[in-house]
Amino acid sequence: MSRIQTVFDKLKQHKRKALIPFFTAGDPDPKLTVPLLHALVEAGADVIELGVPFSDPMADGPTIQRASERALKHGVALHDVLDMVAAFRKKDVSTPIVLMGYGNPIEAMGWETFAKRCAEAGVDGVLTVDFPPEESHEAFAHLDKHGIDPIFLLAPTSTDARMERVAKQARGYVYYVSLKGVTGAGNLDLSAIAEKIPQLRKHIKLPIGVGFGIHDAATALAVAKLCDGVVVGSRIVQEIENSTEQNVVAKVSKLVKELRQAVDKA
Repeated sequence: MSRIQTVFDKLKQHKRKALIPFFTAGDPDPKLTVPLLHALVEAGADVIELGVPFSDPMADGPTIQRASERALKHGVALHDVLDMVAAFRKKDVSTPIVLMGYGNPIEAMGWETFAKRCAEAGVDGVLTVDFPPEESHEAFAHLDKHGIDPIFLLAPTSTDARMERVAKQARGYVYYVSLKGVTGAGNLDLSAIAEKIPQLRKHIKLPIGVGFGIHDAATALAVAKLCDGVVVGSRIVQEIENSTEQNVVAKVSKLVKELRQAVDKA
């Protein structure tokens, strides 16, 4: 059983919802990535999505784009991100880590090498934004070989056929993008999410996490009532951007604790 499945099974047993924070590896400085990972866990994160810096993050809004730019200025590459996960694993062997990013850096490393390195470092899942399920079978076969969960996105525009395909290939959980557009854009339409989730559940037996547009504790609570997990990315990255290197860990911890308290009310 994977770490991701173990976490969701325990949460279900205790009738709790998952809190899944995201931030970009290497932002604001590579030396702070591992401390931030540990701080997120201490603040109540159940699963962590760790962004791999990329020069053209097409699905991300300005906030996360700037995070990638800051990390790339420090020279952070995919192999560095894997080293950061390995360093995190020296103290934490139970919190699932999902790498979230784009296909180019993985293609450059090679999927077979990447999957092997993921397993060695302690990565639990991979979400490749620009690899739809129709085009990812061969690539994700390497992940399967090493026990890494492929995580897929579904959106408000996803058809029943797409949901069925994702249901066949996904493991761990499915990430539902709650609004059209890029990360951090627009306001959530909770009624639209409430209407879509039952349609998703007809096809998806895995836990469903909802992200994009969750800016505060109140929104996190409202979304948590509708799904199995709440993904918060741009708001956390915004907190990192507005902090100093001296207080960033403390400020992010405070924010995630507030989100944890809200999600636990669901």
